[in-house]
Amino acid sequence: MSTTHFGFKAVDESEKARHVRGVFDSVAPKYDLMNDLMSAGLHRAWKAYTVLVANLKEGDKALDIAGGTGDLAMAFSKKVGKSGQVVHTDINEAMLSTGRNRLLDAGIVLPTLVCDAEKLPFPDNYFNVVSVAFGLRNMTHKDVALAEMQRVLKPGGKLLVLEFSKVAPPLEKVYDWYSFKVLPRLGKMIAGDDASYRYLAESIRMHPGQQELKTMMHKVGFGHVDYHNLTGGIAALHVGIKC
Repeated sequence: MSTTHFGFKAVDESEKARHVRGVFDSVAPKYDLMNDLMSAGLHRAWKAYTVLVANLKEGDKALDIAGGTGDLAMAFSKKVGKSGQVVHTDINEAMLSTGRNRLLDAGIVLPTLVCDAEKLPFPDNYFNVVSVAFGLRNMTHKDVALAEMQRVLKPGGKLLVLEFSKVAPPLEKVYDWYSFKVLPRLGKMIAGDDASYRYLAESIRMHPGQQELKTMMHKVGFGHVDYHNLTGGIAALHVGIKC
């Protein structure tokens, strides 16, 4: 049996999805509140920048993978208009339901479905933009998922990967202190769950850094890949163009 990482732990590949599902089942009800608290609201600026780089136009088609509570899907829907399409997906039903309800409360009705990023149920060359925000690091086979994202993009289409990344060296010590000391306590106090937020900190450390992820995206077929460090590398937006 092959193993992979779940945070700092080694688990069987077939078990990782179940472990990740347990994390997000637990955090879904307080996900948006915790995001605001954890990042001091910076996640909203990072997502706004992602929407700007997406540069969607009226009539475009966009796929939001690991769309969770629907921040990007909501913003994308306003850009593509009534003649466009935004598909809101997540592998976790609890997160997807939370996002769907939030979208409906805002008067936005989108195709919403549970799906695995490693087996996307969409045709080749279909979307203008594919996005995945803070979801790639939880996937078991990142290369397979990236290849699927490349497959469903139209030639000239754009993949946007917004993810926690490797911070600039001067920030490392304070970032580690915050991640492993403050974050789990915050999770316990607000969401009643310290273990899931300890996993969050561990999963960030196990995720490929900026240059490594850029190389992975090239290997699955993206002709042009660039990345933008955000807030000292706490997050990074990778942009891949399908040639």
